[in-house]
Amino acid sequence: MTDRGASMTAIGQSMTIVLASGSRTRAELLRGAGLTVEIDPANVDEDAVKESLRAEGASAAQVAEALSDLKALKVSRRHPGALVIGADQTLDCNGVWFDKPPDLDHLRAHLEALSGHRHSLFAGVSVMRDGQRLWGLVEPAHMTMRNLSADFITRYIEAVGEDGLGSVGGYRLEGLGAQLFNRVEGDYFTVLGLPLLPLLGFLRQHGAITS
Repeated sequence: MTDRGASMTAIGQSMTIVLASGSRTRAELLRGAGLTVEIDPANVDEDAVKESLRAEGASAAQVAEALSDLKALKVSRRHPGALVIGADQTLDCNGVWFDKPPDLDHLRAHLEALSGHRHSLFAGVSVMRDGQRLWGLVEPAHMTMRNLSADFITRYIEAVGEDGLGSVGGYRLEGLGAQLFNRVEGDYFTVLGLPLLPLLGFLRQHGAITS
C-alpha cells in the first residue's frame, strides 16, 4: 500500500505559493493537489469593482479576470519573491449577474431565479510575483438547473444552512448542490471556482513544482 503522505511530499515544491483568497474550497483544492500554500486574503471591495467594470461594458468573464488580477497584485506586494494566486468566479444567467447570497432569504431568491435555467460560471485565476503578472486565464462552465419546487428549495436551505452563502449561486457541486442540476458542461474544478489543472500546468512549467 502506498503511503499518501509520502507520495504528497515526493511531488516537490521549490517556491513559496500564496493564495490571495479566504476561500476554503480553493485552499482545499490546492492542498489536496499536494501544494503547501499560505493563505492571505486580498480583501478588495469586489462589489465596487464589479459595478465600475459593468458600467464600462465589461462582461462577467472580464470581471472574473480583473478581480483575479487585482487580488493577486495586492497580495504579491506583501510577499516578495512568492508566487501569488488570485482567483475569482462570476455567474451570469441571461445577462443577470449573481453574487454570493448575503443571507438565507437571498439564497432562496437566487435558487428561485436560477431554477429551470442554464447559467454560466466564469472562473478566473492569475499568478503574480512582485507585482508582475506571470500568467492567467478565465475558464467557463455552463450549468443547467432543474426545475425546483418550493418545497425542495426549503428543504435544501434547511440542509445546507449558512454553508450555502459561501459560493455564487448558493450551491456547492461537491455537496448537496449536485441535486440542483440535470446538466453540467465544463471542468469540475472550474465549477468549484479554480481552473486547477491549467494552474498546475503553469506551476510545473515555471519550475514551482516538479514535472
